[in-house]
Amino acid sequence: MADDAYLFLLPARHPRLGTALAAVAPLECATTPAVQGWLQAHGVSASSEQVRILPADAEAFIPSGAERLPLPLSEEEALRVQQECAPQSVTDMENELLQFRDMTQDWESLVHRALAAGLTAPRIAQLTGLDPQDIGRLTV
Repeated sequence: MADDAYLFLLPARHPRLGTALAAVAPLECATTPAVQGWLQAHGVSASSEQVRILPADAEAFIPSGAERLPLPLSEEEALRVQQECAPQSVTDMENELLQFRDMTQDWESLVHRALAAGLTAPRIAQLTGLDPQDIGRLTV
């Protein structure tokens, strides 16, 4: 394996670059002593939004002075990093938002069916993340 990506710490108040390490997890190299030691030395966890990853061919975009660590990746891992770092088109983002709207449009019907099936309002709130007051309004 060659160095296929760079792990780096995004400086405070800097525009987001690359993608968060957590977004491409799991990466085999993330559990190595080298990566764990690097994270520990900088006082950050792998789930921190400050811990970013970029493909090796985008190294020039890493802010100067940012702490960085070269990473070897498998072919599949390198592809995931490339895909996560690629800019999402506006059309793709709009389609995701429309899908979200379609999924959430009929939430009241879903809650009514769950209540009829015997689920309690607090359990429905726990499972869906809906506001318990919104669920309560449907039970009146």
